[in-house]
Amino acid sequence: MSSQMISIYVLVAMFILATVLPINMGVIAFVGAFLVGTLVAGMQTKGIMAGFPAELFLTLVGITFLFAQAQNNGTITWLVRLALRAVGGRIAAIPWIMFGTAALLTAVGAVSPAAVAIIAPIALGFAARYGINPLMMGLMVIHGAQGGGFSPISIYGGITNKIVQKAGLPLSELTTAFASLGVNLAVALLLFFAFGGLRLMRESRLMPAAGGGGVAVAPFGTPPAVPAQGPQIFDDAEGESLMEERLIRERSPDSVVATGAGPSGAAPAGPAGAAQEAEKATIQHFATVAGLVALAVLTLVYKLDIGFVALTIGLLLSMIAPNLQKRAIAQVSWPEIMLIVGVSTYVGVMEKMGTISFVGNSVASLTSPLVAALLLCFVGAVVSAFASSTAVLGSLIPLAVPFLQQGTGVDAIGFIAAMAVASTIVDVSPFSTNGALVLANAQGVDRDVFLRQLMNYGAIVTLVAPVVVWLLFVVL
Repeated sequence: MSSQMISIYVLVAMFILATVLPINMGVIAFVGAFLVGTLVAGMQTKGIMAGFPAELFLTLVGITFLFAQAQNNGTITWLVRLALRAVGGRIAAIPWIMFGTAALLTAVGAVSPAAVAIIAPIALGFAARYGINPLMMGLMVIHGAQGGGFSPISIYGGITNKIVQKAGLPLSELTTAFASLGVNLAVALLLFFAFGGLRLMRESRLMPAAGGGGVAVAPFGTPPAVPAQGPQIFDDAEGESLMEERLIRERSPDSVVATGAGPSGAAPAGPAGAAQEAEKATIQHFATVAGLVALAVLTLVYKLDIGFVALTIGLLLSMIAPNLQKRAIAQVSWPEIMLIVGVSTYVGVMEKMGTISFVGNSVASLTSPLVAALLLCFVGAVVSAFASSTAVLGSLIPLAVPFLQQGTGVDAIGFIAAMAVASTIVDVSPFSTNGALVLANAQGVDRDVFLRQLMNYGAIVTLVAPVVVWLLFVVL
């Protein structure tokens, strides 16, 4: 057996092991890079580590650090409430607010599971209270998160664009971004009307206010600042920083924290307190929004490194409220970063072994390049439905690079867009993190039935989406 085939089998085994056991695939990939590089390819440690993506590592740390600050200081919830006020609390608009908010979060740098972990509890709570189909609401959140996931300053976009740039292929960052947004938006429209959207539009009533009149911005009375949840939690480090914050508040009982909480750190109780919190905007909110706008301008217009810019903006926000923001560094998405850089390092070993060229030549030798492109989209969709989308993007796109470089007639820009969408839209599967988060947060449902609904929908998307995006972006 050739060394190239061994490295491919090891990659498959890594996906299987990470799917069966709750082990971070990045750890498995680092070990795989060490064993395959040393025992199979005869590489030195320095040569193996040469594949470590330092620039991508800095990008991921910077944007997740900045996003954690935006979540901790209440900016995210503040923006959600402003959006609810803008539509007058109309029920039919709620699913679209959740879709748009999730898309915005991933577009400015949140990892998709983190965005879903933040928005899904809010969205499914609304669904239970106002009779909105919970399946539709949960899927709207996921498709929103995936729709914004390929903006030039997002994590998915950063991974994809850097791989394509490194390969010297034609690159259109906005094509991939709008392809993902357009496909997920189209699917969301179908879901909205298929699961009761027309009924919601016919309802003219507004959301009841907490005090009995007017429009309530937050019917659940949730505090405006919620620590980042899901994949961004980092256990002991976060707990320690939270304890330090409580001690600071106890020592300064007259101080008012950024979220508008009282001396104990809790939001004021009752309808009056909820209304007060809904209206309150702090300097941190405005500074955070200004920072996100500056991030987009400095990276897209002035072409500055997104990692350094994000860390700089994060530092400036920390200087406004250093104690309240101490836990942000613990909330950097270290598990996701470990996964991405580990897989990238293993792919670097595969590249030095000649595996990438071997696979590309094998795919290019198929009778029809279009069929080869379709097969690669299917592989991305099926694997991603059970494994991490970030890992799939980091491993399958490099495998397709030689195929695209050999003049097969397949448009590289269109194929990258198709591969990106096919590999991420399937995260509605309950076996993926996003689908599991929706299942876990569903309220007032039979969980067995809800699980079967998610499984059926995930299976349909996995089978249909690759064909659709292949037709849209590769064939047409």
